[in-house]
Parts: sequence; structure tokens; C-alpha cells
Amino acid sequence: MPGLRDSVAADPAADDLLILVDLADREIGAEPKLACHLNGHLHRAFSVFLFDGNRVLMQRRALGKYHSGGLWTNSCCSHPRAGEKLTQAVPRRLEQELGVTGVACREAGVFCYRAAFPNGITEYEMDHVFVGKWAGAPAADPAEVMDWRWADAAEVAARLSAHPKEFTAWLPGALPLAFAAAGVRW
Repeated sequence: MPGLRDSVAADPAADDLLILVDLADREIGAEPKLACHLNGHLHRAFSVFLFDGNRVLMQRRALGKYHSGGLWTNSCCSHPRAGEKLTQAVPRRLEQELGVTGVACREAGVFCYRAAFPNGITEYEMDHVFVGKWAGAPAADPAEVMDWRWADAAEVAARLSAHPKEFTAWLPGALPLAFAAAGVRW
């Protein structure tokens, strides 16, 4: 697809080898990021939610992202690289995307979803959801994040229910796991 390869190539993580998994989340191989998404192969991913009390840090994905640009989502999300543990990937991407360091995150659960996008990309992910406590203003990378805000958990859940097209495809699966693990009211 014209332009897709260019937009992914502009992503510094475009050449990352993603971890292919089976439906039991067992590692079965590795594949370059673009090929994995064009082929729609199941791979390991993670979604991070940062909380300050009952507030959650939400980000709006940069328009230049190769899918879901301009949509609201959780604090940070990405993929562990082949040979990288989730506990290494989470802090790496928090720093790269948001400029956030020193946050202790714990896994809240895992779910699987599949979403196809008009540009030929398919996200088929075993998504590990992480939560952490943090307060502050992120130093977000504009290539990753076009906007961010702290939002009341109940308001996020209500907005997602009323206007799902404003949010990423993985948020409906990740949000309940994160909110339950963080003990927030929603």
C-alpha cells in the first residue's frame, strides 16, 4: 500500500522484531513489526495505565502513527521486542513515549483482540495490561502523542461507552482489567 511503508519506516521501532505467540501466549517465533501487522499474525503487546487516585492518564495518538492516529487511548502501549521481557519493555516505552521514568508497574491481566484497519494493517494482539501510580505532566514525544490529559475514570468509561469511535480498538478490552486492578471507581 503506497505510503504505509514510509509511515512505518519513520517509526524508530519499525524494524523491531515482535514476539509471535499462540493463543496460550506461548512464544512461537519472531517477525519484523511491519510484516507482522500486514500479515495479521498474533503477537505479544502491552498497554499501560498510569493512575493518580481515581484519575487515569490518557493520550491521544499522534496523527502520523500508522494506525489509530488521532484516537484516545491508555497512557502508553507498545510491543516487547524479541528477547525482551515485558518488565523491560514497559519502562522503556514509558520513557520513550511519555518521558516518564521510575514508575513501578504491575500486570493487571491479559486479553486477546483482533482489529483490521483500512490501510491494510491488522492488530492481532495478546495484550498484557499494566498499571502504575504516577502524578505529573508527561514530556510526551510529539511523534507518538498529540495530546494527553488526566481524566476521571468514570468519565473515561462513560465516554468510551457513548463514543467508541473516539478511542482505540484495544481500549474496551484493556480498560476493565486496568480499572479493576487499580481499584478505581467507575
